[in-house]
Amino acid sequence: MNSSTYQYDVIVVGAGHAGTEAAAAAARAGANVALLTTNLDTVGQMSCNPAIGGVGKGQIVREIDALGGLMGLAIDKTALQFRMLNRRKGPAMHSPRAQADKKLYQQEIKQLIEQQAGLTLRQEMVEDILTEKVAERVVVRGVRVTGDAVYYAPRLILTTGTFLSALMHTGESQTAGGRAGEGTSSGISSALNEAGFRLERFKTGTPPRINARTVDFSQTEIQPGDDDPQPFSFLTKQLTQEQLPCWIAHTNEAVHDLIKANLDRAPMYNGQIDSGGPRYCPSIEDKVVRFADKSSHQLFLEPEGYETEEIYVNGISTSLPRDVQDAMFRLIPGLENAQIMRYGYAVEYDFAPPDQLRPTLETKFIDGLYFAGQINGTTGYEEAGAQGLIAGANAALAEKSEDPLIIGRDQAYIGVLIDDLVTCGVDEPYRMFTSRAEYRLMLRQDNADRRLTPLGFEKGLVGQQRLDQLQQKEEHIKLTLAALEAKSLGQGTLSKYLKRPETKWDEILEHLPELSETSDAVVEQVVHDVKYSGYIARQQLEIDRQQRLQDKKIPDDFDYDGIGHLRTEARQKLTKIRPVSIAQASRISGITPADMALVLAHLRS
Repeated sequence: MNSSTYQYDVIVVGAGHAGTEAAAAAARAGANVALLTTNLDTVGQMSCNPAIGGVGKGQIVREIDALGGLMGLAIDKTALQFRMLNRRKGPAMHSPRAQADKKLYQQEIKQLIEQQAGLTLRQEMVEDILTEKVAERVVVRGVRVTGDAVYYAPRLILTTGTFLSALMHTGESQTAGGRAGEGTSSGISSALNEAGFRLERFKTGTPPRINARTVDFSQTEIQPGDDDPQPFSFLTKQLTQEQLPCWIAHTNEAVHDLIKANLDRAPMYNGQIDSGGPRYCPSIEDKVVRFADKSSHQLFLEPEGYETEEIYVNGISTSLPRDVQDAMFRLIPGLENAQIMRYGYAVEYDFAPPDQLRPTLETKFIDGLYFAGQINGTTGYEEAGAQGLIAGANAALAEKSEDPLIIGRDQAYIGVLIDDLVTCGVDEPYRMFTSRAEYRLMLRQDNADRRLTPLGFEKGLVGQQRLDQLQQKEEHIKLTLAALEAKSLGQGTLSKYLKRPETKWDEILEHLPELSETSDAVVEQVVHDVKYSGYIARQQLEIDRQQRLQDKKIPDDFDYDGIGHLRTEARQKLTKIRPVSIAQASRISGITPADMALVLAHLRS
């Protein structure tokens, strides 16, 4: 083997949030991994909002951490503000979020990657995907990079973010690239097209950044962090860093009138961009048009780091021309003299609709090829990281001929995310919300370790330290619950008394003072287990019913054309998605109970 060829078990292309989690997971699971990126200085970069977590997203980060991932550890070490969202609602809605020092976060992720055993990080530009036909199947062989060097591996994970044939827009100005100051990857798009993949276009955007020195904060509303900040990682014992405030400003009718007067110069409205964008993170142009009755929109002024004056203006994503962006800020109270340091822009990029994937995130057309992150039509660091972890784990497990890691909708938000993608596809950039999870009361952010760490240990993703810590916690939960059951109070037990909505833990301690040393983490689990036991039991019955359907497997080569009386639409959709079970088939949009009855009957015969 000469010096321009390299051999690995798994190759990961792209070192963003999906790529870093994919490479680290594959290495933890025992594979020899190469992580290739066009620029080593942008490993783990926060291209848009310098924050981790949020509603639905915070739950995913805790699940990534429970499976041994990087994101929770990195944000705990580098965040400058922590907030638990939806505290006034029930525990299923509690969602952690942290504002990051984006440079420190990026450096921490890069260092975690560099320190990972079994992982080689290298700066390379991938130009082509190498495949071979074996027994009527196309299998992956590796990649060719600039300079004609070749990396061989039987497993390849693409995590190319917004860089596939990417085009940036600021007003009439157009520049090739997936991120300001960086280029695009057209060779991979061409290779995927030639391999028969269906590629479509999405767009995303980012807001301007401004200099804090030029903001009049007296005209804004301060937004401090929590007094009792909660970490993301189950390994983090305490958060000790200084927390910085964020601030809230507001647009007004003068800003809206200016935007309306310049819509003919907005790429989204003059036909320059015709691809779909994220509904739940709209540009300021979209907000003004879609919510014409609103006279004001909130803007969140979020510091980008401890050692910089740069502020991210969350809520004003835009691709309007530079002169319009300048004029907008002069009309916003507190920002009249704000200096724009980076102008907002939109990015159009290729993605591969995820109905072309199996639940393992392996592609249906090329064996050994996996997709993770925005290439699958998702948006968000957290969704990308989750997909990367699953793809990386499954690539390593497949190389060892072990059973894949497939997480159910009842086990994790990660399971909801991937099932939604591969079963339903996307018609807009996919973002996770708590409302997407039908079993969200069981999928709380606080119990992610109890749900997933044993599974992570079984698959080689989690070390003994995490498992020992969890087992110790479970033992304390068990002993505390037993103490509540053993103590009588009136006509019942303390456990029954705790079930009352109005009962607080302090009242329990009045009757069992010996529990006063119980850790907050254990108390939280005991309170939730007791108070929501009835609801959880009902959800478990539904999960058991779904599991029976999940256990009814459908062979990969199942012939839907051979089912008499099956509707044409159902036949087409089932053939396209290739569901692995009756449960997945039943979740496909447009598939009716009558269709499923025919499929079941055919399976039995």
